[in-house]
Amino acid sequence: MDFRGASADAVAALTEELKTAVSASPEAAAKAADTLFEVSQTFRAEAALRRFVTDASVPKEAKTGLVAELFGGKVDAAGLGVVESAVKHRWTHAGDLSDAVERLSEIAAVRSAGGEAKRLADELFAVQQAVQETPALRDALSDPARSIDDKVALVDDLLGGKALAATVTLTKQALAGTYRTATAALGEYQKVAAAVAGENTAVVRVAAPLSEADSTRLAAALAKKYGREVHLNIVVDPAIVGGIKVSIGDDVIDGTISSRLDGAQRALAG
Repeated sequence: MDFRGASADAVAALTEELKTAVSASPEAAAKAADTLFEVSQTFRAEAALRRFVTDASVPKEAKTGLVAELFGGKVDAAGLGVVESAVKHRWTHAGDLSDAVERLSEIAAVRSAGGEAKRLADELFAVQQAVQETPALRDALSDPARSIDDKVALVDDLLGGKALAATVTLTKQALAGTYRTATAALGEYQKVAAAVAGENTAVVRVAAPLSEADSTRLAAALAKKYGREVHLNIVVDPAIVGGIKVSIGDDVIDGTISSRLDGAQRALAG
């Protein structure tokens, strides 16, 4: 989700408000996450409602009054308070409101993990890898003929009792179709988790597992380069042959043997 102008300002302010609203406990954050996701999907589905609450000419009191009427008593109060604040803001595009409230639900879900943010990031990455590498699972989660309830039940069967509640919540949210694919959504959630923890996320591809010492040295080197802590997601890929390939944001650091061989071949061909 890419927010610009007034929408970017609104998301920044609402993120700080959410942080305060859910600070009481992980349970408060989990409830807010559910509320914000439910409201985001309602805004996304109801074009007339979305236009009304993003119309700059409509008084703020009318917007918050409608939101309270529609959702009051049915959802978590802390999450609803953030939604009421959201409709008071200006938005660059009407659709940004739906996206922003969904992004806030992702942040709340991450905060519900409490002190286990690193485990959450690892679990989201593991689920993403499992979906990418298991065609039957990928097809089951993307099959338009299967109902959302059926897919949610599948997620519960796969992760229930084995993963953090926040991992299960976000994996279910990935089924909503907001992002291009469920794996793309899970990748975005990892970035959100890293941002909440004040980190960057790096995908590290190697031919064989790194030792703990090597992982520590690599994380320290990347932290020094990027000026903040870096969470490593390590993928063992035999195609690498040797060396290491690191992807962090838009940057790719390719120190693999296969890359060097390709470069040598191109040099010889030239």
